[in-house]
Amino acid sequence: MKRIVQWSVLTLVILATASFAAAQKSAATEKAVADLEQQWLKSQQTNDVALVEPLLADKFVETSSDGKVMDRSAALATAKAMKYSSAEYSDVKVTAFGNTAIATGGFKGKGTDESGKPFDTTERWTDTWMKMANGKWQCIASQTTPVKM
Repeated sequence: MKRIVQWSVLTLVILATASFAAAQKSAATEKAVADLEQQWLKSQQTNDVALVEPLLADKFVETSSDGKVMDRSAALATAKAMKYSSAEYSDVKVTAFGNTAIATGGFKGKGTDESGKPFDTTERWTDTWMKMANGKWQCIASQTTPVKM
């Protein structure tokens, strides 16, 4: 009986340690992805596409708030053509699922779009991130939805 109790206690200690380690890894992932989202925001605030370019995976797909679906090169061309006078995120949340993470948040921005037309927008966004074979996190999909005021 004593041996069973010892094994039970050992099993509980191992499980608790594994759970704690998983929670720490998840928190580290969530912070890493949140930091990358801030880099993306900085690229908009400074109109510097070079900051967002390494964040997008080769097979990145974006669905814009008007329903247009773009691959990586089209999304980067659009980003380069847009000029922000202001851009801010709110309510950013990241949830990790192993080597994948989902980031959500709000966006308010003003500027001119790729055709030179002024915009003033409020949107919600969802980005899907994946840890690549090289160990770097990259966004594989992004979707925005307009917020009606």
